Amino acid sequence: MPIYEYTCNYCDEPFEVQATLAEKAKGLDVWCPKCANQDVQQVFGSVLMRRGSNKARTGGGCDPATGCCGPRR
Repeated sequence: MPIYEYTCNYCDEPFEVQATLAEKAKGLDVWCPKCANQDVQQVFGSVLMRRGSNKARTGGGCDPATGCCGPRR
């Protein structure tokens, strides 16, 4: 399940929201856990998702182990 990063535009608190892709597509009701403000902004970064027990990596992003960006092959 992906973890989405947000920052509150009122108090600058960074926080994370864990949601399925289907929940995200329907729209999330997100508010700051520190001040309860709903004026939040999603911070876009790399997303790492694991599926099943094989722990296969999907998605993109920088991989410190290989020093490259993009999907691991």
